[in-house]
Amino acid sequence: MDEQQEFAEPLSKTRKKQLAKEIEQMASQLTALPEKQLRQLTLSAELAGEVELARSTKGRSSQKRQVKHLAAALRKRDDELQALLGQLQSLDQVGRSEKKEFHRLEKLRDRLCDKNSFDDAFSEMLNLCPDIDRKAISRLVRSVHEHNDRRAFREIFKRLRDQSEES
Repeated sequence: MDEQQEFAEPLSKTRKKQLAKEIEQMASQLTALPEKQLRQLTLSAELAGEVELARSTKGRSSQKRQVKHLAAALRKRDDELQALLGQLQSLDQVGRSEKKEFHRLEKLRDRLCDKNSFDDAFSEMLNLCPDIDRKAISRLVRSVHEHNDRRAFREIFKRLRDQSEES
């Protein structure tokens, strides 16, 4: 069966339900997005209003009903639906890369705070962040090594993250 015949056939009832459920999940995802990510999306005025209404609805069953209403509005706008799906996927990929970077910096901080792996981790840190304040990091690491200072432990990560964002 070639692709043209496949698209010419009507969707089965089961497939229609699956698509409706996927769109409803996407609507739910839209309402759960942080405000910063939601502003990055390009939505029509009508859909933006629907999303805001669903986000501001307080009751559980009321919000569920608003999400279903948003999903219905999305189904009516197939062209916008496809564009929105692409935008959500790109946001998801950006989120994953940020999470990977976060974990990489955590591991580096952990290795810096481990006396056995400090030298290698310090060299790696200097390669990754050449402009970082070496003396401050050394002082903080020493505080962690000698006193198990949790504040210094968190401060090391903060400085690594800030330096990573600058570069």
